[in-house]
Amino acid sequence: MNPGRRAFSIALAGMGYMTTHGTWAQSAQEGSTIVGAARQSFRTSDGVTLSYLETAPPASGKSLTIVLVPGWCMPAAIWRSQLKALGARYRTLAFDPRGQGESEVPAGGYTAARRVADLHEFIETAVPRRSKVLLVGWSLAALESLQYIAMKGDGRLAGLALIDSSVGELPAPPGGNNSEGGFTQRLRSERERMLDEFIHAIFAKPRPPEEHQAMLQGALRIGLEDSIALLSYPYPREHWKKIAIAYKRPLLYAVTPQFAAQSENLKKNRPGTRTEVFRNAGHAMFADEPDRFNTLILDFARALR
Repeated sequence: MNPGRRAFSIALAGMGYMTTHGTWAQSAQEGSTIVGAARQSFRTSDGVTLSYLETAPPASGKSLTIVLVPGWCMPAAIWRSQLKALGARYRTLAFDPRGQGESEVPAGGYTAARRVADLHEFIETAVPRRSKVLLVGWSLAALESLQYIAMKGDGRLAGLALIDSSVGELPAPPGGNNSEGGFTQRLRSERERMLDEFIHAIFAKPRPPEEHQAMLQGALRIGLEDSIALLSYPYPREHWKKIAIAYKRPLLYAVTPQFAAQSENLKKNRPGTRTEVFRNAGHAMFADEPDRFNTLILDFARALR
């Protein structure tokens, strides 16, 4: 990963319901059609309409549902390769958190507590009680997945996969979002340019121009200060480590080299953790190396009970 990509990745990764059935996903906003994925939505307890994509094998009798949650300002459609490959084996859902993808952009709710409530309500609404969940959280969503466990418990989970995020282990990522010239300062001064560079940086393999532009316009939907609030959760690094180590169900930690040392330390401090390092991929490893990533998730899913 080049230094620019690494800096952007570290900046981000270190940090009553009503269901309505939607249409097959053909979203210009998200860049392209996702063949076989149904667009669904539900209404949260605070009145916000949130969206998700769903795929499932024909006549699926499996008792596991895979839930994919994207990182900061990114859409559910970024999981397009996973929706196809994982959805051929298991019911697979890709969630658009509030303010992201095709979900509503409300005036508030960009706190860890409300985002956890959204995720909890999504799982309770979209996943039948008979089905356990393999929760896959990437970047910011990895931290939100840990906070979900801290606030709601792990009773609905069969397993957890944390994708390329700091989890509070040593060594700490260098720098920070609020350092001089840091990520949040540049967002305030040149937001569109910063987001454009960020989207380029998270992929080792460039995305098609129309897909890149769709992600950029989608990231601009959320208010500037609300997007910064998502990078400012009031917890020390040790908070995430404590949750991860206390979690008793199967855990997969897949990272790029920036977090390889953290993965080694997590495995030492939490024996049984499965780790994987994607040395040639960008922060969005599942897009850069989809076949390897999908095989990893399917192998992890098969071992869950």
